[in-house]
Amino acid sequence: MSDKNRKEFGVWMDSHHATIVGKKELEDKEFIVIGHVSNSGPEHNSNEKTANNHEIGLTQKFFKEIAALMPNIDAIHITGTGQVQEQFMKYLAGTAQYKNVEATESTSNKMSDENVALFIMNHFN
Repeated sequence: MSDKNRKEFGVWMDSHHATIVGKKELEDKEFIVIGHVSNSGPEHNSNEKTANNHEIGLTQKFFKEIAALMPNIDAIHITGTGQVQEQFMKYLAGTAQYKNVEATESTSNKMSDENVALFIMNHFN
């Protein structure tokens, strides 16, 4: 598949927020924000095991909501703070629809929507 016809997406994420960018049309060079997803995190629970299970469930839901905004992707670049990018890459690799996606990652500070789109555009071009 030529690079011109690849469905490329980018995600800036931390453990509570994600900004998803992609191209409106395959031929476009410009990336635009296609969505935001939030993960409020678990509420306080005195039982540590229950709290951990709840947090894992919320993280999986967070990842599913992000992936739902990116159907049939060929390449993705994930950036952000912390270690959640690695967890999301593992989630994608373990999901049949996304297991053959070319995924790369980097670390970056919080960015505005416009800077995320520019950062991802520069990564792919």
